Amino acid sequence: MKILITGNLGYIGTVCSEIFSEKYDVTGLDNGLYEDSYLKEPFKLKKQIKKDVRDIEEKDLYDFDCVVHLSALSNDPLGELNSLLTKEINQDAAIRLANLSKKCGVKKFIYVSSQSMYGISDTENELDEYNSKKNPITEYAKTKWIAEQEIFQLDDSNFTVVAFRPSTVFGVSSRLRCDIVYNNLLACAFTTKKIIIKSDGSPWRPVVHVKDVVSAIQAGIEAPTELVKKQSYNIGIPNGNFTVRDLANAVKKIMPECEIEYTYENKDNRTYKVSFKKILSELKNYYKPKWNLDNGGLELLEFFKEIKLTKEDFLGWKTNRLINLKKKIDKKILSNSLRWQK
Repeated sequence: MKILITGNLGYIGTVCSEIFSEKYDVTGLDNGLYEDSYLKEPFKLKKQIKKDVRDIEEKDLYDFDCVVHLSALSNDPLGELNSLLTKEINQDAAIRLANLSKKCGVKKFIYVSSQSMYGISDTENELDEYNSKKNPITEYAKTKWIAEQEIFQLDDSNFTVVAFRPSTVFGVSSRLRCDIVYNNLLACAFTTKKIIIKSDGSPWRPVVHVKDVVSAIQAGIEAPTELVKKQSYNIGIPNGNFTVRDLANAVKKIMPECEIEYTYENKDNRTYKVSFKKILSELKNYYKPKWNLDNGGLELLEFFKEIKLTKEDFLGWKTNRLINLKKKIDKKILSNSLRWQK
């Protein structure tokens, strides 16, 4: 099977590329914004297209059985950098890619969406894919939700669309991110000996390991078309909802010598619990999550020791996407529209 992965040089894409290359004929497509953002020499695909997702042409999409669309401005703070740019990349380019994929004979389109579309919600109930209210409050969340709805309109007998909404991702990648909550807390503990929480720790966050995200995407590829066609799935694990305080306590369990410190400098309004009943039941023969806060946290700790993670790494441009882009814009390496300067 021939698969195109967009955003393959990102945090999830790097892991996905390596795992998928063991089974599929994989080509990557990425503009390289984070190609240099690695803490360990990353896996490289043999087939790589260096191109912005906004510039994809029909010739880039012929002869693929499946497109996995990961490419995006990838979190809420990044999405607020420029709302028009977020719409252009996360919404318009994604919809255009899906249309071109269908036109070029691609049979299956895997859209990696987001749980941020749930926004602020009643945490008494876990949110499911279809019956729960969508309350996107950031540009990132709004564009991912609109794109998902629009792309589903393309689904027909010759073109299957599947959407996956990952929980907040954690875990080892050579292109590590420390601007996501569990990675952030553990990296902070490793480099400062403190587990610093900038809120009161009460917001709820579903979290999932990066390799389980890849496993879910693979389930979407491998499962029968009639099972996954025009379906959305929350990606997570059993009992996969945690408060930020729970996540800090999980870090302390792994690194008991570190103290938890609350600074209360940020008020985080985003809080939600998500149901994973659908993916764990309907795709149970294909999606078998293996990672939790304990084994995933220990894996991260060993990785930090291996690469000798420093405070500069933890707080710097290599592991924080917004800092990375602002640095490249300030140095005129990138334009304000995130185009490479010649």
